[in-house]
Amino acid sequence: MTLMINGKTIDVPNSVQTVAQLLAHLKLEKKITVVELNQTIIDKSSQAETALTHGDRVEIVHFIGGG
Repeated sequence: MTLMINGKTIDVPNSVQTVAQLLAHLKLEKKITVVELNQTIIDKSSQAETALTHGDRVEIVHFIGGG
């Protein structure tokens, strides 16, 4: 499946079917993230049930601490 992630076209395996699976695929599942799917922010509690389809536009923001 092809997704537009943060402005880049990326092919992901067919096993990636939900937002939660996408975050795991990108190794971001343990980070604090905000996910927007087709201009709608997806609540963390519904990421496992939110399906992805070919051509979806996904924006992912994750926070990095520092000091």
